[in-house]
Amino acid sequence: MEIEDRDFLNSPPLKTVRFGGSVVETLAKYKRGDLSDYELLKHQLADPEIKDAQIITWLQEFRNCVAQLTKDHEQLIYTILRVPWVGRSQAVVEEYMAFLSNLVSAQTVFLCACLKMIVAHFTPKKVAICEGGVEISDSEDDDENLPRNFNQCHQALQLITRYVPSTSHFLVPILQDSFPFVQKSSRTLECYVHNLLTVTSYLPTIQRDVLEIIVGQMLKLDVSASRSDIEEAEENLSQSQQAGNCTEEALFDMDEDLPTGQPPSLGVMAHPVAERLDSLMTMLLAYIKDLCHVNGALHTDRTKELYRDLLDVFDKLILPTHASCHIQYMLFYLCSFRLALAEAFLEHLWKILQSPSQPAVLRQAAAGYMGSFLARAKFIPVLTVRACLDLLISWIHRYIDGQDSKGGQACCDISLHGPFYTACQAIFYTLIFRHGAILAGNMKKGLEYLQSLNLERVVMCQMNPLKVCLPAVTNMFAAITRKYQVVFCYTIIERNSRYMLPVVHSSAGGDSVTTNTNPLDSFFPFDPYLLKRSGKFIEPLYQAWEEPADSELIANKTVHQGSKEDDFDFLCGETPQGDGIVGMTPNSLDSNPSIGSPTVSFQRHC
Repeated sequence: MEIEDRDFLNSPPLKTVRFGGSVVETLAKYKRGDLSDYELLKHQLADPEIKDAQIITWLQEFRNCVAQLTKDHEQLIYTILRVPWVGRSQAVVEEYMAFLSNLVSAQTVFLCACLKMIVAHFTPKKVAICEGGVEISDSEDDDENLPRNFNQCHQALQLITRYVPSTSHFLVPILQDSFPFVQKSSRTLECYVHNLLTVTSYLPTIQRDVLEIIVGQMLKLDVSASRSDIEEAEENLSQSQQAGNCTEEALFDMDEDLPTGQPPSLGVMAHPVAERLDSLMTMLLAYIKDLCHVNGALHTDRTKELYRDLLDVFDKLILPTHASCHIQYMLFYLCSFRLALAEAFLEHLWKILQSPSQPAVLRQAAAGYMGSFLARAKFIPVLTVRACLDLLISWIHRYIDGQDSKGGQACCDISLHGPFYTACQAIFYTLIFRHGAILAGNMKKGLEYLQSLNLERVVMCQMNPLKVCLPAVTNMFAAITRKYQVVFCYTIIERNSRYMLPVVHSSAGGDSVTTNTNPLDSFFPFDPYLLKRSGKFIEPLYQAWEEPADSELIANKTVHQGSKEDDFDFLCGETPQGDGIVGMTPNSLDSNPSIGSPTVSFQRHC
């Protein structure tokens, strides 16, 4: 009969082979300077073939003398903590947890070592495969018992927390330091993030810290997979698959029911870094959904708490990062749960934009987020859009008044008026997407509202915002406002085109003067979401760009945008792809294949 099949709680202990005396005797000899049994004990504990019965016997003896296991016995304790207990029989697991409880209660000096040991089990272990004494493979364990093993780790962590209330203070830096390198496989990253999110279900006080750790690592992935790189990878994959399908059709005219050129794995990203990010975004969005809903109903207190935590992480990590593509959608998704959250997010961005004490780069980023959020979020009603436009336009007019009151000629200077220009572009961008909703229902009142914004004064002011905004935005804005006779921009646009803005770039080779069509380094954070699996959370909430049906708008767009065509968004090819970076941007990553995915389910007990 196998040891693992025995019931250790109801059966007499098996005879085990061991050398040396009892643990108490061994410690006494060690104190007298006799190290022979002590070293023998460590050697037996480190035996990879150690049996369950041996582990239980030794753990029981260690528990009886835990008060003697001071820092002098550090190496012995580290040896015990390396004993493979996870995944063993229930008797071993329970005895090991009891030992950990006694150890951290009597010897808190070993608390961090215990925590590190548990966290080390948050990822699948490596399994080496050898043939003829040669290691031919070093892959991750795909044991189907991983969920059970992870659960045992969380039980141990909860038990330690019960005996040492300050555990969370020491746990957070360990979770940060133990995070797998982002080049690891999707499976490793998923398992670790899944376990970190599970920790927050029983240690809610560290929820914000855990989210900061996770988002910080995901941000490294996000900025390493630019929008253009992802699109190029998908395009290359699609072309290779279509070429393969054509070859197969020439040989075998079969499977006519399958759509031509349809990728076989619709949920897998062609770009390996994007694939890892997609897996983690799916998990994070599922966590947000599960945490905020109980039995299908929104849990107000949890949602508010999560919103505050995510907003803190947003301010600290995401807002200062230029040209992230996807991680910011965690707040987009959360805000869709209730209008009050969306309005609170907009108010937060507005406060940053209009605050002179904030760095200009953050004020400009806040304006970009504000305009992009208003334009793209389907769940924001027209009344909220109009209220935000009123705030923005009032601030812009006051800014113009302030420049006019100084006298003299106000120049078109981005370094001086950066927040002003980004606020103007936010209005233009919002009106491009939402003018139809503003005019719907009552065209007369809608036009009166647009005229009340006094956009003509904005576009004709001395600071000349049309000169620095993205050409795609100015051209589409000009076409729409011309159609409804709100403001006429083409004279200014044509004049500006004759005087392209020179920009000085400094580099190791010296300064060079070039023409920059994106002097604001414009960034629309809620441009189309490209990740496939996590995109299912976002798609129902997202306002995609719809080509105008009006022939006049199409003609104007064609004339003023030249040959740039776009199948899904009028900004294609004009938004930045990671160059001209402002603020904090992590280093780029190499690509690794991704595999596996644990089951996602997060619920916090009330």
